[in-house]
Amino acid sequence: MPPLTAKMAGVVERMGRAGHPPLNAVTPAEAKAAYEKGAGVLEVATPAIARLEDFAIDARDGHAIPARLYAPSAAELPVLVYFHGGGFTVGSIRTHDTLCRSLSLKSGCAVVSVDYRLAPENKFPTASDDAWDAVQFVAKQGASLGLDGARLALGGDSAGGTLAASSAIMARDADIAIALQLLFYPGMAAHQDTASHRIFADGPLLTEALISYFFDGYVRTPADRDDWRFAPLLADDVEGIAPAWIGLAECDPLVDEGIAWADKLRASGVAVDLEIYRGVIHEFVKMGRAIPEALTAQAHAAAALTEALKP
Repeated sequence: MPPLTAKMAGVVERMGRAGHPPLNAVTPAEAKAAYEKGAGVLEVATPAIARLEDFAIDARDGHAIPARLYAPSAAELPVLVYFHGGGFTVGSIRTHDTLCRSLSLKSGCAVVSVDYRLAPENKFPTASDDAWDAVQFVAKQGASLGLDGARLALGGDSAGGTLAASSAIMARDADIAIALQLLFYPGMAAHQDTASHRIFADGPLLTEALISYFFDGYVRTPADRDDWRFAPLLADDVEGIAPAWIGLAECDPLVDEGIAWADKLRASGVAVDLEIYRGVIHEFVKMGRAIPEALTAQAHAAAALTEALKP
């Protein structure tokens, strides 16, 4: 197992001392509440931003998908559609509010954060459908919000990275131009059988038991895992999809999946910028108050976003 940085080890030790039960030891409703309560503990202070608007996007079945727009000015801006992580089960606009503000401020772009429906109440492929409906709305109707829907990127962390990558494939097939996939430690594989899943089966933080808890509540049957919308690595063809910036945590069960996605894209001629942040764990990008690598990764991602969306 690679060593944690001293600061990362200190955070993990404090988490252990806090004695909170793992999310997989409580009900889904309790897990959602616990994740909401703890999401901002290690974040930097919430930065002010010039424009913040809550609105809704109509899903294909009539559901109103909550969304939040962040922008550093009132000008027409290119936009990142962002999907939060949380194993398709926990997380929300609120848990990723500081991160989305930071990405918007550091990149100079607008960010639309999407509150797609969660498991176990909403099974696969609801999250994927909501994500794609949101992408189409921003691409085709972004001007109604003062956004340049023709300069569009897709991003997310963990399960949100899965949604961003699968939506990038759908966008290619629908002739919607995407400038960048911005992915923090995305989930890409159908089954948790890589070396990194074995090495980090007991965490820190993200364990195999927790991953199984999340996914067992999300899929309808085991066959759903073999759908590329659940596992983008299974997509037959990724040629021509958007270039990617991928930021991974070295000490994370998902790190091998992220590397495999980068390799798959490169093999199909897709440009990839892959960054592996050493000695940190899953979720580190939301720990900016304690982990300097979080702010570094945010800066790298924002720079990639600025470059990809420039006129």
